[in-house]
Amino acid sequence: MRMGTAIIPTRYLIVILTFFCTSVCYIERVGFSIAYTVAADAEGVSQSSKGTILSTFYYGYALSQVPGGWAAQKIGGRRVLLFSFILWSLTCALVPLDPNRVLTLIIARLLVGVSQGFIFPSIHTVLAQWVPPHERSRSVSLTTSGMYLGAALGMLLLPSLVKFKGPQSVFLAEAALGGMWSLLWFKFASDPPRSQHPKATASGFGESLLPVKDGQSQKTKTDKSQIPWRRIFLSLPVWAIVANNFTFHYALYVLMNWLPTYFELGLGSSLQEMGSSKMMPYLNMFLFSNIGGVLADHMITKRIMSVTKTRKTLNTIGFLVSSFALIAIPHFRTPDGVVLCSSLALGFLALGRAGFAVNHMDIAPRYAGIVMGVSNTAGTLAGIIGVGLTGQLLEASKATDSDLSSPDSWRTVFFIPGFLCILSSVVFLLFSTGERIFD
Repeated sequence: MRMGTAIIPTRYLIVILTFFCTSVCYIERVGFSIAYTVAADAEGVSQSSKGTILSTFYYGYALSQVPGGWAAQKIGGRRVLLFSFILWSLTCALVPLDPNRVLTLIIARLLVGVSQGFIFPSIHTVLAQWVPPHERSRSVSLTTSGMYLGAALGMLLLPSLVKFKGPQSVFLAEAALGGMWSLLWFKFASDPPRSQHPKATASGFGESLLPVKDGQSQKTKTDKSQIPWRRIFLSLPVWAIVANNFTFHYALYVLMNWLPTYFELGLGSSLQEMGSSKMMPYLNMFLFSNIGGVLADHMITKRIMSVTKTRKTLNTIGFLVSSFALIAIPHFRTPDGVVLCSSLALGFLALGRAGFAVNHMDIAPRYAGIVMGVSNTAGTLAGIIGVGLTGQLLEASKATDSDLSSPDSWRTVFFIPGFLCILSSVVFLLFSTGERIFD
């Protein structure tokens, strides 16, 4: 393939395509929230009904993480990724955005959630096959930074599309983006041939990580197809990843869902008047995610630090700085101050991903998709728990203080993720490793 040899090495092309994959996925998530909210408000849908529809995606997403890792391990991440993308794109194209058809929307959002739940475990399986150890940090960081760029672009561009073309146009635009990406993936993605990675087994990537073919010997097939579920679920390094994934997504989803409310009710500021400054936290995540990846690979390649020390250092710096920034948010009473704090919080959380989020492929390159599925299940549950708990805390504060303009109403909201950042960074320091522990 000329694209993979003469011009761009195939593994770089794979990473670029997975970057656009995560961008499109997050454009879809942000786009549905924007389009559905406009359509539901126009129909006078209650807040509780809106909450049900908006949260349905995450239940489907949480349920499919571990099955997604298993499917990627057995069938191949490349195939599962293509199927998942086609499924959610078709759902967006075919389902009408009618807020009164509640059951239809619930089924559609569950289907989209299940489909996208297969995507990230499949991506980690594909990257573990293609990307050598010394390039993993920046490859995973670039891929995941697509989420933040997608969220920023969605928030910036899609409200105008809704205004001029209507809410349904967002569904069609998302389906078109999904279809275009699927065609590119079908044309250019491939499994790594042994000729490109003659030392695959020794280095922990390549064809040795592919699903086992039926034509192989029974001994080889048994050795490579058996998944060590018990060892995975009893592994302290795996639980260190899980704890940090939980904290990362708790903080991210609380800020994504409740920071606009803090601007509106806590500060009395209009989001419309803030212009593009409200995108800064997500753009900062995009920037810091890639800085963390490049920095980690540089430290490992130049042997400045071992893989273990590199992961622990970046994870600790990222989560501790984020902790202080989160706790400081309610002490700032101006939009600029809150934008600064939230940008620091999300930016350094993204830097921390060069620690825990790449660690799947360090400790279990063959089972990276499965370990990713386990940890991402915890991350999704963190979003559900964090968003719901924050709503209950604010309702309790409102009953006490009559409104939410007081900083006291918000201190607990931002203290919880700040404290979790400190706790999870300690867990990662104590129990994580950069060594391969699953053969």
